[in-house]
Amino acid sequence: MNTVKQVVTAKKSALAQLVQVPLTRLANRCAEVWPDPDRVDALLLESIADIPKCHLLYGWNADAIEMSSLVRPDGIEPAWRGRDLSQRPYLKKNWPYLGTVLSSVYVSDHTHEPCMTALQAVTRGDELLGFIAADFNEKDLPLDEQMACPEIAWQQYRGDPAVRSALFLQQRAQSIADDHIDDITDLIDNLMRCHGVFHSKIHFSSGRCTVWHFDDPYRYQILGIEETMDPDTCLAYPLRSYPDLATMPPEQIRPVLKQFKALRFADENIYLRVGSINIINGMLGLTFSCDGSHYMPVDEFLSRDIEFWLGPLQNLGGTVCNNRFANSSLSG
Repeated sequence: MNTVKQVVTAKKSALAQLVQVPLTRLANRCAEVWPDPDRVDALLLESIADIPKCHLLYGWNADAIEMSSLVRPDGIEPAWRGRDLSQRPYLKKNWPYLGTVLSSVYVSDHTHEPCMTALQAVTRGDELLGFIAADFNEKDLPLDEQMACPEIAWQQYRGDPAVRSALFLQQRAQSIADDHIDDITDLIDNLMRCHGVFHSKIHFSSGRCTVWHFDDPYRYQILGIEETMDPDTCLAYPLRSYPDLATMPPEQIRPVLKQFKALRFADENIYLRVGSINIINGMLGLTFSCDGSHYMPVDEFLSRDIEFWLGPLQNLGGTVCNNRFANSSLSG
């Protein structure tokens, strides 16, 4: 399975393998005529066809001033000579003093589209003369490898420090959704098991639910409080078999929703604000009143009891003492 980093590395490696040899050859030829801009332009125009997928070539000196024209396969643009390139995204971190280096993706000043730049140092002996830059549109990258979902694991993220600092100055306010939480969770259970909803997000304070359906996966739908409380809402969605793609079995949906309810009411200071379920990757999301967010596999979530989240339930005046959120990194 390919992670984000692996796919990025593979695409950059594929591009580097295509351009390193012709760029090195071009830089060696340019070193012989450097810094004559007209002769450099002529070499760039002659060589651009030898660099696969390259749509722009230009040279700049060791002071990051563009000394050549902007060279395209169909001609040159001398007006670009003398431009200061020191603030270009590919120079903000470090300079490619040796060999060929690929930039990160950035928006081109020329095409206004996402692109990458391959930079090749131009040297004469031990002297750094400047660089040759070759631009490539992101859409033209030679390898279009798909990213597979990495193995999922529990992840936690801290939220707004201002919210955490005032955690014990607030209390959960009973909402209409809290009064009808069983109706809401029953509806979500039905929609996910029988009506093609593969991802749902419950906002417990407002009773609002956001759902994604297999028939229209690119657009989410928002169910208001009246719709989430009405069991007939499921009739608005076509009946669908439980998807073969799902890694979360249908019998786990109701226990998850039951645990969401428990986390909503277990404590008046630390309580669940938002819970989400994705049956395809088996991942759950939880956001608590402290603004901390957690993402974890369904099996791990169901293996944890309330004390895992809140610590020993020793209520003093409505506040759970020694809870995991107040005294550990679990506070998000």
